[in-house]
Amino acid sequence: MANLPLELGKQFASLGANAVYGEQQDVDGIRLIPVALTWSGFGAGEDPSGGTGGGGGGTAIPVGAYVRKGDDLRFEPNLVSLVAVGIPFVWVAGRALSRIIRALKR
Repeated sequence: MANLPLELGKQFASLGANAVYGEQQDVDGIRLIPVALTWSGFGAGEDPSGGTGGGGGGTAIPVGAYVRKGDDLRFEPNLVSLVAVGIPFVWVAGRALSRIIRALKR
């Protein structure tokens, strides 16, 4: 298996919106096109005696979907993903603001 990195790359190339939502769908004249953020990485190695090894991983976050109805195209966000990303952001912003206020009181 001389091209192990290429083989791993082909496997991880499919990680994307299709892995999260599936293919685009047409329902009653409305087309739904999924949108997702994806990250992936992998590594592989070979030694001169013929031993190989490799692995990788990835993640996909469903962001939402484009909804096309006739000539109208709009983006519908996935609210669960927005909340999951928003909670840590609000917590960090709150901690930073409280430290700024505490420093200004001194």
